[in-house]
Amino acid sequence: MGRTIAPYMTYHGASWLVREEREREEHCKTMLKALAIKPGQAVCDMGCGNGFYTLKLAKLVGKTGRVLAVDIQPEMLRLLEARANEQALKNVELVQGSVIDPKLPEGELDLIMLVDVYHEFSYPEQMLRAMRQALKPDGRLVLVEFRLEDPSVPIKLEHKMSKEQVKKELLPNGYKLVEEFDKLPWQHVMFFQRDDGEEGEKDEEKDEKDIAGEKDDGQE
Repeated sequence: MGRTIAPYMTYHGASWLVREEREREEHCKTMLKALAIKPGQAVCDMGCGNGFYTLKLAKLVGKTGRVLAVDIQPEMLRLLEARANEQALKNVELVQGSVIDPKLPEGELDLIMLVDVYHEFSYPEQMLRAMRQALKPDGRLVLVEFRLEDPSVPIKLEHKMSKEQVKKELLPNGYKLVEEFDKLPWQHVMFFQRDDGEEGEKDEEKDEKDIAGEKDDGQE
């Protein structure tokens, strides 16, 4: 893979995610606008933490939409739940995933957003496969990562990714790059969709082998 997997932030550091200066540093509103989210869509905030972006997404998709907020830490989800309740948001669904499975519904999501989280995945290939299966045929996976190419970005190296590294990991795992947004001060925004070519054929072959194995087991 060619990089060090960064440790994830624990719930003890949750206050940093909602710091007052975050908008000024990262231009969060500009990033959200670039996502072009529409009312009624089903979106996922992967690695949602205490919900800095989750609550904003919930308002963008509206009452007819839904936001799946995924995190591996139950403490983070409890913090998010309290904040959603304070704002009377009823379209947020809390999902406790694992390091290999985000536990998303298959083929239902218009967008999966990962803000400064992909580089922390312990098992990126397994997560990429699961997220790909959760996307609609025209759904988008959006990676927002601090720029490794820019030494002026004040973030530890293991928490940065270059565009080339992102493409090196996503393209062989069934994704195609469809758009890039480069107008944030510190971060890349890269949009991917399912590439149902070679990776889709691999999935079909695996499914056929699984079915064949079940048949063999039944004949014994």
